Amino acid sequence: MAPRPPQSGTPAPAHSLDEPVDVHKLEAQRRAKRDEARVIGLSPYGGRTDDLLSLAGAHAKYDEAADNAFKEHKDPSCDERPRLRIAGRVVLHRDNGKLIWLNLRDASRESFQIAVSKKDCDEQGFALAKLTDLGDIVIAEGPLMMTRTGEVTCWAISLQPAAKCLLPPPEKHSGLQDIELRYRQRYIDMWSNPHTTKVLELRSRVISSIRTFLTERGFLEVETPMLQTQAGGAAARPFITHMNALDIELYMRVAPELYLKRLLVGGLPRVFEINRNFRNEGLDKQHNPEFTMLELYQAFGNYETVMALTEDLVRHAARDVSAKKAATLPFRDGTIDYERPFDRVTYAELFEKHLGFAMTERDKVRSEIELRNLKMRTEVGVELDHWFLVNTLFEEFAESKLDPCRPTWIIDYPAALSPLTRPRHDDASLAERADLFIGGMEIGPHYTELNDPDVQAAKFREQLAGVDDEETTFRTFDEDFINALKVGMPPAGGMGLGIDRLIMLLANQSSIRDVIAFPMMKPLGS
Repeated sequence: MAPRPPQSGTPAPAHSLDEPVDVHKLEAQRRAKRDEARVIGLSPYGGRTDDLLSLAGAHAKYDEAADNAFKEHKDPSCDERPRLRIAGRVVLHRDNGKLIWLNLRDASRESFQIAVSKKDCDEQGFALAKLTDLGDIVIAEGPLMMTRTGEVTCWAISLQPAAKCLLPPPEKHSGLQDIELRYRQRYIDMWSNPHTTKVLELRSRVISSIRTFLTERGFLEVETPMLQTQAGGAAARPFITHMNALDIELYMRVAPELYLKRLLVGGLPRVFEINRNFRNEGLDKQHNPEFTMLELYQAFGNYETVMALTEDLVRHAARDVSAKKAATLPFRDGTIDYERPFDRVTYAELFEKHLGFAMTERDKVRSEIELRNLKMRTEVGVELDHWFLVNTLFEEFAESKLDPCRPTWIIDYPAALSPLTRPRHDDASLAERADLFIGGMEIGPHYTELNDPDVQAAKFREQLAGVDDEETTFRTFDEDFINALKVGMPPAGGMGLGIDRLIMLLANQSSIRDVIAFPMMKPLGS
């Protein structure tokens, strides 16, 4: 039978849709039901619908007095029950013959029951309920009532299609369990696993909270280039692309630092950017090649200034996401109390505590490397730098010993490890640098920024000297930035905060992929 034109006015296709030749059996059944909906005059993919109420809002609209009055009198003319229009994806379908029960789910993560009876629903709506599959998106309209089992229910007088789901959904109770498939098909993961949507909503709330926090303190949000002629601001391997119009190589941004500092030179005293950075490096539970950072600079501040700011910001964000508005949140097997002042320990103290000797003892550092049989990547005949060895021991045997449930600042790094940071005024061998660690992760570096153009130029040259060809490819000398410093940049404190890792902490997630809507995945079959 040829399909009749839908009553909505949408013209029927002039010929049958191009169906794949080899259609999976279950998909073929769903396509057949979709075509049956067209036959009865319905458009399977819906259209504009106004006055929709969220399912959470629908629960709140229930009027017990009006429901009881209607049940007592059974007089439609005196029906004062709230009547509303709701939409959602079908996650449960029970056909009892003349009464069909549907459970819908929407972005509010609520599950809401719809009753579609042959007696009270219009003919098309009841027919659609018979054709409905799990995963379909439908629109229901009707009064609210409570069933004998105590469940608030929309007693549908109308049921309309919004989108036919042609692919069978995950099993309704366990949801989408395959972890790789969840990341690849986030659009399925989100509605089959409501917790995924909750995490993404929390992410949005935290970023909004950060923006409000900073703007209230006089910071101006800015935007800097993502495509750059030099990959500057961090010693990281960039992604490279080609601009046809100018026939030049460009780099995806590895950090916005040098452009934000140019804005300080231009006279903006407090700037920040919640930026997307791209680094062609590792991929694991804490790293994604494109990631989100908060980076900010405060003129006439130093690393202490931005440390205090970050501590308040993290505490503020934790309170915002806490149900009790107290900044104490679970993470993995423990609890992190963001209310208490963050711990502080110097790099030298932490090194000596866990290695048993001072970081300046060169012979002991080398013997410890040999004793622990640590393998270093170097060229044949090149002597390893002392501070490179110190940091290798530090990261392996000191930094890793921090209590994950106690937010901790490691401060005053060796100046040799932080060549682009201002040295301490009382000890030039140390840099005014602090790194924040929470939950076993580095959350963000904080610095007192160099603003002497001659020193900065010398440091750039030091970075480019004495490294192998591989490292030289992602270290640059930015002449224009040096020129900007010659114009004059005020002393400043600067910081970077990993937004993805912060969300991991606040949402109690162990993998960065769980807090990014669409994490990087290796293509299937590659």
